[in-house]
Amino acid sequence: MQLKTHMDYQTICRRVEATGMSCRGGFHPTQADQMPAAGQTVIIIGNSGASFWQRFRRGENPGDDPLEDWTRAELTSAANDLGAAVLFPFDGPPYHPIMQWAKKAEAVFPSLYGPLIHPEYGLWHAYRGVLVFADNFDLPAGNPAPNPCITCVDQPCLNTCPVDAVSTGTFNRDACAGYLGSAEGRNCLELGCAARRACPIGAAHLYSADQRHFHMRAFLDNYRRT
Repeated sequence: MQLKTHMDYQTICRRVEATGMSCRGGFHPTQADQMPAAGQTVIIIGNSGASFWQRFRRGENPGDDPLEDWTRAELTSAANDLGAAVLFPFDGPPYHPIMQWAKKAEAVFPSLYGPLIHPEYGLWHAYRGVLVFADNFDLPAGNPAPNPCITCVDQPCLNTCPVDAVSTGTFNRDACAGYLGSAEGRNCLELGCAARRACPIGAAHLYSADQRHFHMRAFLDNYRRT
């Protein structure tokens, strides 16, 4: 694809928002970032809030990975309209280091047990893709913020998991999946990870019960396939 020139961040965000997703900041890559697509400006695309989920449910098609299929279709269409290359976190192995790129684009930090935590959204957000543009254009200034885990006194995420699958810096995937597949694990399977729900940051952005159940079901199904 011939990448378009003379793009701007606001135009890109308006097109992305039509998908229910949103621009989550960007950066100008260097050789150290190991971008597989040539370009001078990178925009991280993600989700938070209800608009993404509502849009996905309206366009969802049956399949083994309906969310990945929908995301690929939506962001590929947006990338074509904008003249950008698009990269996805689920393409691999090898997988793109999107979490490392995200930390260059906005104030996110490793949470106590691994997933990136956002000062506003808490753990209720995700990254869905990356747009790469030929031009070097201006990006909005970042909003510096401290890691909310540092000042969290009670650290409820570390003492809420029923099978102690969550601990500082680690996540026991086998213990979690085993519990979710049991009768005792229906609460976490249907309502979402208890440790994640216990985090006080970003409570206003809590996913709907339908979305939480979808992600937990997908995690368990993927675990059983591997």
